[in-house]
Amino acid sequence: MMKEDSEAPLLQPKVERFVFVVDGTVQVGHEGKSISLSSNQYAYFPPGSNHTLTSSKGAGLCIFERVYSKSGKPSFQHGTTDDRPTLPVDPEVFVLRKLLPATDDYDFNIHIMDFEPGQYLYVKEIHYNQHGLLLLQGQGIYRLGNSWYPVQAGDAIWMPPFVLQWYAALGTENSRYLLYKDTNMDPLLSP
Repeated sequence: MMKEDSEAPLLQPKVERFVFVVDGTVQVGHEGKSISLSSNQYAYFPPGSNHTLTSSKGAGLCIFERVYSKSGKPSFQHGTTDDRPTLPVDPEVFVLRKLLPATDDYDFNIHIMDFEPGQYLYVKEIHYNQHGLLLLQGQGIYRLGNSWYPVQAGDAIWMPPFVLQWYAALGTENSRYLLYKDTNMDPLLSP
């Protein structure tokens, strides 16, 4: 939660930052431009970015900060979730959007996954990379390994590598979750 009349600290030189607005509004200052971000909007700041992130009325944010682990040149990104193209996921039925470019310059990505009530992942998945999930809307059941977890909007889950995972949307409203995912990293060569 970003409190009223607050400002985020500057990043260390090798740290990248991704900000997703859950509710409220924040102002981003980047390269002399001012951008207002509200619910379901986001911004990515590459390492070495000189930017500001402020909120006059407070905002609910999901922020990922990490040391950049590649040698590429990622660029500043911002946008609205629903403006991102949907990607094919056959035979799955959920809607998938990637918020960052799927290029080697980025060492992680943020996915938005939308499910209608009763929809579920057709396959149980196991990935070599870690995941982090924030349920933004709705409710469902998440399976990790042999354990089942009821989840609702506001719940967060961390999924380690090589753990079986599966999701089903329950209830009467659509569910949406934000998924952090390491990408473009060789698990045998990564620290």
